[in-house]
Amino acid sequence: MAKYLIVGGVAGGAGTAARLRRRDENAQIIMFERGQYISYANCGLPYYAGNVITERSRLFVMTPERFMESLNVEARVQSEVVFINRKAKTIHVKDLKNNTEYDERYDTLILSPGASPVRPPIPGIEHPGIYSLRSVSDIDHIKEKIDSPATKRAVVVGGGFIGLEMAENLKERGLEVSVVEALEQVMNIIDYDLAAEVQQHLRAKGVNLFLKDGVASFEDHGSIVSVRLSSGTLIDADIVILSIGVRPDTAFLKDSGIELVKNGAIKVDPFFTTNDPNIRAVGDAIEFASPLTKLSSTVPLAGPANKQARLCADAIIDGNKRPYGGTIATSIAKIFDMTVASTGLTEKGVKAAGLPYRTAVTHAGNHAGYYPNSRQLTLKILYHPQSGKLWGAQAVGYDGVDKRVDVISAFIGKEGNVYDLAEFEQAYAPPFSSAKDPVNMVGFIAVNTLEGFSDTISWDEAQKESNNGAFMLDVRSEEEYELGTIEGSVNIPHTELRQKLAMVPTDRLVILYCAIGLRGYLAERILRQNGYTKVRNLTGGFKTYDSAVRERFLLENKNKVSVKESTGTINHLHEDGSFRKRTENKILSVDACGLQCPGPIIRLKREIDNLEEGDRIVIRASDPGFGVDVQAWCKLTGNELVSVKTTDGIIEAVVGKGNATVCSMPDSAGQKPAICNADNGATMIVFSNDLDKALASFVLANGAAASGKPVTMFFTFWGLSVLRKKHAPKVKKDFMGTMFGAMLPKGMDKLALSSMNMGGMGANMMKGRMKKKHVDQVQQMYEDARKSGVRMVACQMSMDIMGIKAEELLDGVEIGGVATYMGAASESKINLFI
Repeated sequence: MAKYLIVGGVAGGAGTAARLRRRDENAQIIMFERGQYISYANCGLPYYAGNVITERSRLFVMTPERFMESLNVEARVQSEVVFINRKAKTIHVKDLKNNTEYDERYDTLILSPGASPVRPPIPGIEHPGIYSLRSVSDIDHIKEKIDSPATKRAVVVGGGFIGLEMAENLKERGLEVSVVEALEQVMNIIDYDLAAEVQQHLRAKGVNLFLKDGVASFEDHGSIVSVRLSSGTLIDADIVILSIGVRPDTAFLKDSGIELVKNGAIKVDPFFTTNDPNIRAVGDAIEFASPLTKLSSTVPLAGPANKQARLCADAIIDGNKRPYGGTIATSIAKIFDMTVASTGLTEKGVKAAGLPYRTAVTHAGNHAGYYPNSRQLTLKILYHPQSGKLWGAQAVGYDGVDKRVDVISAFIGKEGNVYDLAEFEQAYAPPFSSAKDPVNMVGFIAVNTLEGFSDTISWDEAQKESNNGAFMLDVRSEEEYELGTIEGSVNIPHTELRQKLAMVPTDRLVILYCAIGLRGYLAERILRQNGYTKVRNLTGGFKTYDSAVRERFLLENKNKVSVKESTGTINHLHEDGSFRKRTENKILSVDACGLQCPGPIIRLKREIDNLEEGDRIVIRASDPGFGVDVQAWCKLTGNELVSVKTTDGIIEAVVGKGNATVCSMPDSAGQKPAICNADNGATMIVFSNDLDKALASFVLANGAAASGKPVTMFFTFWGLSVLRKKHAPKVKKDFMGTMFGAMLPKGMDKLALSSMNMGGMGANMMKGRMKKKHVDQVQQMYEDARKSGVRMVACQMSMDIMGIKAEELLDGVEIGGVATYMGAASESKINLFI
């Protein structure tokens, strides 16, 4: 009769024991577990802390008593294996409950010690308010702490799976939560562009993020522990959760002669055999070669551990017949309303392995857009640029993420390629999918690239090329362009591109983009078939670019941002100053779920045009960018954004029809006055860079402002010279931009007269005459105008044409487009062109 000893329970150890018994009824099987529990749902521990799982008993998969009753396996808990005598084929066991020690003989020994939380030697880390999470006893202590009414603030150190799951559950318990991550992003198992969406969602839920900022020390203030970051920031907390990774729990093997690798993991062959033929190992503590990179790695996940247990037991019984193929590390997490999943390699992974790759990104609904409650997801794949072999995939969204990543995981496991994704046949009906599933769509994008119909470019590559002088072509609608665009882009809607080809240069790289990539591809095909060869389409479109660049900006500026959803109500005012009761007005519900950008905004505009002032629209949309777009749109159009909130991936905005007496445009300080007179304002287009005309503009503007009129000065084309800094920083420009920059006056000091300039002598004479007559110089007039609240706007389109960058303009100048000017002009009785 064979005797099998197993060190460690949970997935690897308990799974091996169960499979061994099913294969060999007569064997003696003994399992040793250092803790009190042999098999529990460690992935469920954060949800027990958050009271999502309310009964503690539901965490336990198997007890020692049930293991014996069901499988005739003896499970010895609170029994720590401290040494292995390979020559005698025995293990030395310490009985922690009775404080005794003994040896136990084996025929085959299976090691499944798992991994333990990393606790680096940070000063103050032994503070009693600092906890790690790995076992049931850990969660018992954590739950006891957060159940205390005195616990109100939590810091989670580490932005991985467990860290963010704990952050969510602590927040749901009502605590103020901060997440500290030493890397530049959370969720290192996905790429930065997808992590950006997760970070924005965390902020929307009120979680404070401190990224690229590690912990320097923990400071003891009694019941409070202060977390001091490398940047010097100090965060007070009642509880700190350490979630900065795990390491193989193999210290007891140090003197056993079992071969360990650098991180302490056990080295095994494809049949889980160690360097000792009588000892095998499974689970979180083994190192195994990746089937994709062929590089060795440790993957502490429950799914692979369970599969390893089954194969290991079969190898013990049958001999080494069926090798283990390794794991591609497929994983998933719930982060508030959002689902995050990954399989295979990330961009960091393929780069580390030196593998060539390209990416494809799509944004799509989890099912048909016309069927109710369609929710957005972002799907990204990485693949070989010649063969199309799949390296990895990631998805972020609100529903259907698991389905898509599971499908792609299966293809990767069978060495599939992007053609497999394009041809994938899904179960289709409107409530479940689309006729072209997101898996198909991301496959189509990659196949088009492989076959030469398209040349995609990622968001970070596009940013670099833009800085190097690439022509950025925004092919979205004018309405979308006004809501936000990539700096320096030219807007030609794809429906107008055929008629405006002359506006697109042939001697520069042209980077096309739309909202998500489809219209960009249509525009790319138009250009390529009209002889353009230097054309690339931004994969994932503006949605991916904007999300990633916005997060990068916050990171570079070290902003700690906590975005709280608006739930307040703002009442309109009558002209006499009285409030209008909302109950008197009409409320219209609009379902824009499933519509891609700019669909929700267009639908909102169409519906609000049919309402009366003071009426409200409650609009629901699944497009993740709608929350930002609706704010910009309301500011642009003068309508009132009463509230915006996100629930289960659906953004609900309440918008009030604007009052003509309510100013729609902010003043120069960014504030929006409560009431203004639409017939009392003044708007000036400053087209000229002549000194005398600039003087006239500011004289009129200051005069109007002094009489209480709201004034907007819109500087365009040559007029932009008036706003240029005297000592502007160096900025990158294309050839024509550099030429214009050299020819245009550099600020107010260099302006010339429209007549009698005489090589600059006339201008100097004019300045002297003004000084003698006690008339302010143009610089002083500009400062007076600013102090008086005159709004100064530089035309974005003119800046692009003239090659003038925002960094060259004076402080306090806004940058806007035609819609900005039209919004101000519509509220003005006086409109001048100078």
